[in-house]
Amino acid sequence: MNKKYGVLGGGSWGTALVKILTDNKCYVNWYVRNKENVMHIKKYGKNFTYLRSVNFDIKKIHVSDSIEEITQQSDIIILAIPSPFLEKELLKIQFQIINKIVFSALKGVIPKSNLIVSEHLNSFYNIPITRIGIITGPCHAEEVALEKLSYLTVASKNKSIGEEMKGVLTSSYIRVKFSEDTMGAEYASMLKNIYALTAGIAHGLNYGDNFQSVLISNSVKEMKRFINSINKVKRDINDSEYLGDLLVTAYSAFSRNRTLGNMLGKGYSLKAAFSEMSMISEGYYATKNAFNIVKKSSNEFPIIHATYGILYKNLSPKKLMKTLSEKLN
Repeated sequence: MNKKYGVLGGGSWGTALVKILTDNKCYVNWYVRNKENVMHIKKYGKNFTYLRSVNFDIKKIHVSDSIEEITQQSDIIILAIPSPFLEKELLKIQFQIINKIVFSALKGVIPKSNLIVSEHLNSFYNIPITRIGIITGPCHAEEVALEKLSYLTVASKNKSIGEEMKGVLTSSYIRVKFSEDTMGAEYASMLKNIYALTAGIAHGLNYGDNFQSVLISNSVKEMKRFINSINKVKRDINDSEYLGDLLVTAYSAFSRNRTLGNMLGKGYSLKAAFSEMSMISEGYYATKNAFNIVKKSSNEFPIIHATYGILYKNLSPKKLMKTLSEKLN
């Protein structure tokens, strides 16, 4: 039996995943919250809000603004709803999702629980770890839309479902690797948003490429310390799901976290910066979560501490970045 995939989320990453799956001849059920957008996709085969250049074969998708309907009709669920809004949507399908295979394509934490998505699903919805997987980068949705060669990592403790997902995502423009390091991959996808935000702040303050290279180098070391403190297993932090994902998020103009940081560095208030952004910055929420985990270890995690001070204590980006620069090497 051909499995039916349910993509929950009508943003840029959800749209990109639907494109990848349908290009690979998969039938996709797609939950898009905005009813007007649903009607537009059905009529024109385009998401007029995100990645508008992508044309969908409407015979391969069933799009609906009912998350219950999409979940019910799908065998494998892919979560692509921004993490701050995920819990509200999960509560609508809590009895349907328990028997599904669930992949998280999110890059953040659930504010309610301060947990990464896989831990949240396991703890609050009793979904076994063996039925949970992670889809991570390095990969920007905008480049997927353009069919530029991109790379994904599928991580799961269950190799069978992980390899199956790897197969349906692999295409002429998508390369996919499998990893069993679910915790490392998911925490890395959370942390890289924080470091990209910090890189954006530095850029907004007119720090140059030389400083940025040292900042990212120190971010890699800090990421390694953080992940090892949570889950110490054998992993190479230089692999693409860790270092690669960090680099593309910290340097790319497509990065919403770098964009937010850049505005803060230029003197925007958080409120003003958020009002100008059309998409969610996961790094904002991730910073609070990461800080709460390492708040007693400021010497080992100076970048997280500095970013938290700017975002949540309203401290001067200029002063904190100068103090941080003296701790980097």
